[in-house]
Amino acid sequence: MSLLACTDVDYRADGTARAALLLFGGWRAPSEVGGRIHRAQAVAPYEPGAFARRELPCLLPLLTPLVGHLEAVIIDGYVTLDGNGRPGLGWALYEALGRAVPVVGVAKTAFRGSPHAGPVERGGTRALYVTAAGLEARAAATLVRDMAGEYRVPTLLRRVDRACRTAP
Repeated sequence: MSLLACTDVDYRADGTARAALLLFGGWRAPSEVGGRIHRAQAVAPYEPGAFARRELPCLLPLLTPLVGHLEAVIIDGYVTLDGNGRPGLGWALYEALGRAVPVVGVAKTAFRGSPHAGPVERGGTRALYVTAAGLEARAAATLVRDMAGEYRVPTLLRRVDRACRTAP
């Protein structure tokens, strides 16, 4: 069975982070079939324009062992930052996973200079912004739009956010 994964990272005041991963069986799945937490002990400081340096080391321990089993990974953020393909976190993740797993970025805010991000309207007045690598962006936007949940942010993306924020 092919799985999808959604991920998120919560940064702590003590310089550590908690990365969460939820696995689910299809784009319309209402609940996860599994999950994992990674506790990162030393996290790089935030650096504008270089978010991947901070987040990628938190996500790779969760995702690398699953590469042969994943249909796609969904992240909170952008895959590419502009219409010229300037790499964002999602592109760095796509490359780090050997381009073997498509990465879909779902951002809650429009990044300046990112008209290429497909706006997706779900359960609210504000759009989500979808970008992708290894999957056509328009198809990714449709898949995100159709994910389970009545709110703006799909149910499983909300759950993975909560999982990393509440992990000890």
